[in-house]
Amino acid sequence: EEAVSLPLQTMCGAIFDAILVHMMNTVSAPEVWQSLKTTMVENLNRQKVPHTLDILEKVYVASDIVTLQEVSGAFIEQARKRALGQQYWIVSPGEMDAVRDQNSVIFLKKETFPAGPSAEITALVENSFEEGVAVPIAKGDILAITATDRDGIPFVITSFHGDTNGLATKPVLSAIVKAMNSDSTLVTHKLVFGLDANTYEKAKPGKQQDVLEWADHYLTYGLTSCWGDKPNPSNYTTFNSRTYLQPQLNKACKKSDKRANGDVNPKDFILFGKGDFKATNTWKDNTGEKKYIEDMAFPTLNFPSDHGILSTVLEPITSTEIS
Repeated sequence: EEAVSLPLQTMCGAIFDAILVHMMNTVSAPEVWQSLKTTMVENLNRQKVPHTLDILEKVYVASDIVTLQEVSGAFIEQARKRALGQQYWIVSPGEMDAVRDQNSVIFLKKETFPAGPSAEITALVENSFEEGVAVPIAKGDILAITATDRDGIPFVITSFHGDTNGLATKPVLSAIVKAMNSDSTLVTHKLVFGLDANTYEKAKPGKQQDVLEWADHYLTYGLTSCWGDKPNPSNYTTFNSRTYLQPQLNKACKKSDKRANGDVNPKDFILFGKGDFKATNTWKDNTGEKKYIEDMAFPTLNFPSDHGILSTVLEPITSTEIS
């Protein structure tokens, strides 16, 4: 059985591919759909990493902190070789996910953080989960580091990719807060947490993380978000759906149903302490041009991600404002 498994998988893959080719040749001429496929493969697959790096390098190069999720090893390697590697400390997890090749990564502006990252505290966070509770995370999902900026202010900066249903999002935040409170050297650090929370506008109770319940959770820790204390559930940062030209047919839908049946949800957040910072400007982007086109499915040929870019400008809160 073991000996025949790989040949059998290869044959099944070939049969599936043959079915797709037959379908396309039935509804369209080869010279039409094959050229379209070539364009899509070139832009969405082969050039995905260069396109993403181009956007970061040309549009978001002024950012002090960039948190990324589901990053491949090739992305990290290419980023370090480009101009980004001269301008940023590019920090990856000590334990990379070599199997899925999806890792959370943090870019720190060298001008803002001249000494770079001080330490990785991911293990401390993971060891702070509630005992006996299974949290659906995988290697590489969490990256937590400490760093001190040029003004001597210490930070805990975290990048996190939530599971598909968002059920790990609340436990991970709780673990971060617990880890910071358990270490006397971290208590005075200011938290900046960028994450794909995988929260939902209309969550299935007990099966998915509701976005407003998530907001209630971070408020209990004295935190707020770039979207405020209570985010608008219809302020979406994803809009994608699947065609029938892929193997998970249970997730496929017609073009006319892509809005109703697609993944259109408010999934992305930047968290920080309510007493530390205030967000003076926040925007989302699904074009790579600092603008977001509502009701447009993505990724597109020009924008390689299935999550929008989320940016916010944070200003320190003065002692006068606190009092």
